[in-house]
Amino acid sequence: MGEGNGQKSRMAREKHMEKNKPSKGSQLESNKKAMTIQCKVCMQTFICTTSEVKCREHAEARHPKSDVYTCFPHLNK
Repeated sequence: MGEGNGQKSRMAREKHMEKNKPSKGSQLESNKKAMTIQCKVCMQTFICTTSEVKCREHAEARHPKSDVYTCFPHLNK
């Protein structure tokens, strides 16, 4: 007994859930590694997915006397 489609589906679902189980612990370490963009004026770090718009907002709000490209030279490409 126990050989029906329901049993197979349940076993496949359990196997899939176990394989794709989220990693235990905190994401703090991986978030820290992703902080690759840095303002050259104040040395504040930003996550690697930060858009150019957010970089410009930071430069205009925090460093109005400095040029955006002084803060973030990688935008000058």
